[in-house]
Amino acid sequence: MPVGTAFHERSFPLAESLQFRDWAGYYAAASYEPYPEHEYAAIRNTAALIDVSPLFKYSVRGPDAAALIQRTVTRDVSRLAVGQMLYCCWCDDEGKILDDGTIARLDETSYRWTAAEANLRWFRMNAAGLRVDIEDVSESLAALALQGPLAARILAALVGDEILQLRYYRIQPARIARAAVEISRTGYTGDLGYELWIPRPDALAVWDALMDAGRPFGLRPAGLLALDVARIEAGLLLNGVEYVSSRRALNEDQRYSPFELGLDRLVELEKDFFVGRNALLEERRRGGPRRRLVGLEVDWAALERVHLAADLPPQLPPTASRVSVPVYRGSRQVGRATSSTWSPVLKKFIALASLQAGLAQPGQPLEFEFTLEGVHHRLPARVVPLPFFSPARKTATPPPDR
Repeated sequence: MPVGTAFHERSFPLAESLQFRDWAGYYAAASYEPYPEHEYAAIRNTAALIDVSPLFKYSVRGPDAAALIQRTVTRDVSRLAVGQMLYCCWCDDEGKILDDGTIARLDETSYRWTAAEANLRWFRMNAAGLRVDIEDVSESLAALALQGPLAARILAALVGDEILQLRYYRIQPARIARAAVEISRTGYTGDLGYELWIPRPDALAVWDALMDAGRPFGLRPAGLLALDVARIEAGLLLNGVEYVSSRRALNEDQRYSPFELGLDRLVELEKDFFVGRNALLEERRRGGPRRRLVGLEVDWAALERVHLAADLPPQLPPTASRVSVPVYRGSRQVGRATSSTWSPVLKKFIALASLQAGLAQPGQPLEFEFTLEGVHHRLPARVVPLPFFSPARKTATPPPDR
């Protein structure tokens, strides 16, 4: 049975919808209001506060901490400076992804590693012979995502204007409500945003301080349904949806290499060694992956025609779909859409899709299966580059006022 996060005492009374999901054994608000439109609008137009405490968080410390990380992830962390973070993935011996997450270098010998799934046993297995201590701090360390174009102004009201100089994928210490916290310029919305890493005893005080400071800026709590729409617009992967961890995959089709997920930029084969390197070298030698993750735009005019033919108004639900949908070229199924949604900011019907590699080039015309009233239809769609949405404010330093 799930338990409340460190912020449950605040989030539960605010959740008028009473919609909660089980996220890694914790109650996570799916939507605070009956529908998530206002929460999504806060992410894109003002600011939203999202409880991301259920993320798995690991402290990696010791003289060989860097060696362990270098041994396991596909990126080269030898150049990671203190106060810097990176997004990475890690693979099994066959080059198939186990998980993805972030790594922050906190000091010369200390790192914090986040993940979607439990990885402690795997990390410790790979630490054999190394002088490193790995601790699961998921329970003791709470986390909040403050996301949206006004997020920086809210933080500046609390910690001072120096926060405006924090660069993308950097982390620094601060004090909020007399609590020692760490603030990183990261997030899962594809927008300007920050994540706050907070000792559990101080969680409620920091939540209250953020909500008080954010009130003049339209800050509101947001749940997973709004976050799901935002992360699809940003072209971000979700473990268990875009891919299945290779440790849980039931067949070969469920196992993905980083290249198949469009994560080529995260694979640095020039490293002397990391788990899965030989298999990834062989995949590249054979000509690359057999499939690719791409973006799709679905023809809205065709969707309107399908609805009108059924005497129904054209509409899509306000929430994203995580149901796999066939994608066709002519009479052949050539892949599947993994996530799809109506994008309020783009005014388009979009999807993430895994396609045969030869059909993954932008502009490729395809067909997307759409079911209405139990009848299957095929709507014209085309491949587009990812991400769908990536505003300049996401990485600008200092961030713009809006």
